[in-house]
Amino acid sequence: MEAPNLPDISSFAAPLYIGLILLEIALIAKFRARGAYETRDTVTSLLMGTGSVIVPLLLAGTAYAWLKALEHSLYDWRLFDLGFEWWAFVIAFVGYDFVYYWSHRFQHTIRWGWASHVIHHSSQHYNLSTALRQTWTGLFTGFFVLSIPLILLGLHPAVIAFAASLNLLYQFWIHTEVIDRFPRWFEAVMNTPSHHRVHHGKNPRYLDSNYAGVFIVWDRMFGTFIPEEKSDPVRYGLVKDIGTFNPFRVATHEYVAIWKDATQPGLTIGQRLRYLFAPPGWSHDGSRKTSKDIRAEAGFSKSGAEAPAPLHPAE
Repeated sequence: MEAPNLPDISSFAAPLYIGLILLEIALIAKFRARGAYETRDTVTSLLMGTGSVIVPLLLAGTAYAWLKALEHSLYDWRLFDLGFEWWAFVIAFVGYDFVYYWSHRFQHTIRWGWASHVIHHSSQHYNLSTALRQTWTGLFTGFFVLSIPLILLGLHPAVIAFAASLNLLYQFWIHTEVIDRFPRWFEAVMNTPSHHRVHHGKNPRYLDSNYAGVFIVWDRMFGTFIPEEKSDPVRYGLVKDIGTFNPFRVATHEYVAIWKDATQPGLTIGQRLRYLFAPPGWSHDGSRKTSKDIRAEAGFSKSGAEAPAPLHPAE
């Protein structure tokens, strides 16, 4: 069955993004809405967004073509034929968001994935321009394999790609401090600015939480949801900020760090591999801390609540 001519979301998204960014700037500047913009930071985010479109085309054209061929080959092995009815798009939208949750979670807990995704978290500001601060190397993480079950289920790759573009479009507007919170029923089901602010927080309480793209229910189901606490205002950026606005350093700094760590003399093969695939912050000599270590050291449980004090504290 031939795929329908699905609209190109990106063809109208860019003007929409710019228009909403200008509106947010006006609300902050003229109406004292919550939030902030810093010129160099915003320019870096815009450059990273531009590069996320251009660089993959330059570096991964062949790989992308191979990936598309693989997807269509797998589609020939599908268990069902869901076609292009409206409900197939609904299944794709929900199914892709589930895949996105796990891909996003792995990007935070596997250093090779973090080397790509860290770009999105490198800003110390949180505004709509931050949403455009995207990786240039996402294809090379290999996490696209998580979409294979959707193809084998019977969803056409074009339908999945369309669902992915809608998912990305939804996530743009939640990168803001202007909006506080929505009604409780909406906050319970959907990803919102409040939930996603937590995800971008470097406070020990908030580390590695709220991975959802559209539906926050995945985080609630799998134990990674942490609510925004007014008593602990979100601080944005990385646990150790990189201190640069150079887009090339922003895009590559973690890959450089992995190379330096993994090529240290005297390491075993297992230790070198763990510098690629263990959680960010892992070190062979215990000299660094993972997010789990930082959270526990600050006295917070996995849920972000304060961990109970030991029954018999050490003297």
